[in-house]
Amino acid sequence: MRILITGAGATGGAYGCRLIEAGRDVTFLVRPKRADALQRAGLTLDAPDGRRTLKVRAVTSIQPDDHYDLVIAAVKAPALEQVLKTAAPAIGPETMILPILNGMDHLDTLQAAYPGHVLGGLVKIVATLDESGAVLQKTSLSTMTVGTLDGTPLNADLRETLSVPGIALTVDGDMLTRLWEKWAFIAAAGVITCLFRGAIGDILAAGGEHHILQAIAEAEDVARASGHPVTASSHAQSIKMLTEPDSSFTSSLYRDLQHGDPVESEHILGALAARAKTLHVPTPLLDAALLQMRTHQHAQSRKIQEPRQNEP
Repeated sequence: MRILITGAGATGGAYGCRLIEAGRDVTFLVRPKRADALQRAGLTLDAPDGRRTLKVRAVTSIQPDDHYDLVIAAVKAPALEQVLKTAAPAIGPETMILPILNGMDHLDTLQAAYPGHVLGGLVKIVATLDESGAVLQKTSLSTMTVGTLDGTPLNADLRETLSVPGIALTVDGDMLTRLWEKWAFIAAAGVITCLFRGAIGDILAAGGEHHILQAIAEAEDVARASGHPVTASSHAQSIKMLTEPDSSFTSSLYRDLQHGDPVESEHILGALAARAKTLHVPTPLLDAALLQMRTHQHAQSRKIQEPRQNEP
């Protein structure tokens, strides 16, 4: 199968390297600067099982009707619209699209544009890019869960293609519930760490356990009202991770906020708050965190737009 991965960041780069190592036919669709770097120096994956630099194929555009069998969308939500426009020539009548983004709204967008071509997917990996553009995989955790959105069996060729060393693959028959479980968790984690501006251990030490439990309950209430209640095991895992004393855990939303990177607050928190409003589910902590994130974004935009004052 010909695979196109949109983006060669920490997630797309890490999984792409594993697929290339297993002999899969992989092309990265990236921006010109990243393409130049990849073509010049290759893509480096530094993982617990070793450091390697692979020669990779990177393009900045797709020729008309140059169809791929699988398109893996591995970008953050704010970049998805532009990426879809660039990747459109790669999507043909038989192409399957596997988005590995947070949240759920992107599925509606993709299904509207490519009905019947969209799969459900989620990944778990702890990875980042260093200053040189190398992918640093910090732990051995590297999982991928995929499945159809209507519960029909997954294509056997696709399953075989994604079954490679370094990726623990799971095929799930209820992907919508799995995606809702992840969304509920990352939204609750985002609410907690962004609203109280700290790691879980510090929030607990400050007396925030009640608020943590409330944030989890709010997110899971929206999932339940949407017809995809979180399972008992997923709920227990959320409680364990978000109430662990002395934990240094923070959400990706909070880390992006701290680093000044683009944030997915609208995709993760805003979309969930919108669904809660439609379903008449009260979410006061979620609403407060979203207001804080929007206030921050507005302030940042104003600073960029305002001319710098001359020093007296």
